[in-house]
Amino acid sequence: MRIRELAVSGGFEFTPAPKRDRRGTFVSPLQDEAFVGAVGHRFPVAQMNHIISDVGVLRGLHFTTTPPGQCKYVYCARGRALDVIVDIRVGSPTFGKWDSVEMDTEHYRAVYFPKGTAHAFLALEADTVMSYLVSTPYVAEHEQAIDPFDPALGLPWPKTTELVLSERDTAAVDLESARQRGMLPDYADCVDEEGASTGR
Repeated sequence: MRIRELAVSGGFEFTPAPKRDRRGTFVSPLQDEAFVGAVGHRFPVAQMNHIISDVGVLRGLHFTTTPPGQCKYVYCARGRALDVIVDIRVGSPTFGKWDSVEMDTEHYRAVYFPKGTAHAFLALEADTVMSYLVSTPYVAEHEQAIDPFDPALGLPWPKTTELVLSERDTAAVDLESARQRGMLPDYADCVDEEGASTGR
């Protein structure tokens, strides 16, 4: 397992080594020993999400109100996607920074999102399947969104592709407006919540 620390504090990219033979491919996108070695605790799975998107579908930027917050472990099970993490934790040393990972079924890269970070992905092929392990169950009233086209963030969406967004994502506010409205999580609260949920 190759591990890359992302530009967002606490975020990591994991790239497993697929085993291929005449029967097909075996790959382990989440490996406990490598994960704990990088992050410092095990991933507390509460739910698995399976999302199928057509080419050009952009989902995000999404985050979960903290508390309770939500950690995510995301990989692409089919197709190809551009996955983005943004640090929206007020007081974080990397607040406002982002990183991106191209995910596909050749490399099976996965990304760990610590509590308080925002997530978006763009499907680059038809029938792209993104699978998430998440640390808390889905609760609709805890789910928040930030404008993925906020010019202050400058996220790397292609200009040549017609993008498809939900009404909620189209109407989402920019990062600064979210901060002024008190929507954003506090960095110290996120660290405390993550520690409490993992028994640290």
